[in-house]
Amino acid sequence: MKLSDKIRYLREVEGSLRGLGRAMTQQELLRAIADEMDQPLSQSYLSQIESGARPHLTNTTRLLLAKFFKVHPGYLVDDPEGYHAELMSDLGLEDKLDLWLIGGAERFRRDPELRRALLAISKHEDSRCCLLLLESILETPQLAARLLEVLRPHTAACVPVGSAMRAPRETPGELSAMTLSAGAKSVRSGKNKGLTTVAARKGEK
Repeated sequence: MKLSDKIRYLREVEGSLRGLGRAMTQQELLRAIADEMDQPLSQSYLSQIESGARPHLTNTTRLLLAKFFKVHPGYLVDDPEGYHAELMSDLGLEDKLDLWLIGGAERFRRDPELRRALLAISKHEDSRCCLLLLESILETPQLAARLLEVLRPHTAACVPVGSAMRAPRETPGELSAMTLSAGAKSVRSGKNKGLTTVAARKGEK
């Protein structure tokens, strides 16, 4: 990946993080750098970087952009030929998944709750099972809404009234019984592969 591609990619990510729904324009990027970093960057310089006319950054500009985009300064160079961004061929599925979750947490660093949730899953001893369990919860009618109402009421309040996610409030006891019943039914039907895996592991012990 060339430096010019990386800068364009970072403009796209930054635009998404700032709620623009698109890449930041060069002008928007330059204004943001001037306002937030108190160190201006010229339009012509940025254009030369993105066009490839200027293949290398000065150390000052590299540090400035790295600080603004919150990336390591070493990222802002052309990748050597044959370089692969992930370099994870020797890792197992679980390790690759954990690294993917950590990468997602970094990408959504401006959303602290989402970042914390992704990191929590990555740190779990079986992150794959966590995601399979989430799938089963979402496939069970109204279960996700009821879990949100009890465990994260401030999040449940964001769900529009009348939507399929909304459900009558349950007491913790009723919720636990309903959750166990739904989970048992899902395992019996063979849908909940994640829970089945856990049950199998316990049986082996």
